[in-house]
Amino acid sequence: MSQQYEIEFKNMLTKEQYEQLLTEFNIQKHQIVRQVNHYFDTENWHLRKFSSALRIREQKGKYFCTLKEKTAKHIHLETTDILTQQQRDDMLSGKGFWAPSVKERLLRLQVPIEDLRPFGTLTTDRAEVPYEGGILVFDHSFYLHCDDYEVEYETNNPTVGEKRFLSFLQERNIDIQIADKKIARFMIAVQEKGVQ
Repeated sequence: MSQQYEIEFKNMLTKEQYEQLLTEFNIQKHQIVRQVNHYFDTENWHLRKFSSALRIREQKGKYFCTLKEKTAKHIHLETTDILTQQQRDDMLSGKGFWAPSVKERLLRLQVPIEDLRPFGTLTTDRAEVPYEGGILVFDHSFYLHCDDYEVEYETNNPTVGEKRFLSFLQERNIDIQIADKKIARFMIAVQEKGVQ
């Protein structure tokens, strides 16, 4: 189990801006890592009501179950358990919940574990580079026939991080288009397309 606070700033990009940034930061194909995220909630959207998100992420043959709880603007508490492939399969098919630390946090939120169901999958191609004491993240996500592009800046200081991120955007003439969390964008796409 791991637990950490995530401080990040996000901005949507056009495809052209995204490709320009990959070129500027000399991102090679081997630096782009594919992540597959399976999102969970109850039929009554317990987690959504708490501005929280639950996912299983597949990356480089490894599986992670993560609960993200919003604690402040731009700050989330992440609780993560590592899963085996069998545990991932069981959770996706509703045959148990194999993430003990995440389960403990969910019970504190009074989320009925037995009612959790996967409701969708979002895939992201991600590249990360160090930048001014933090990490720049370039994401291309695709889901429900949608494609979107974003840049994130992960930092350990919200005040300094915000200034650096806004300067980064301004220096490149990128309009500020604050990005919702991926799960929120996914939910909007679900509603717009009428997918159940």
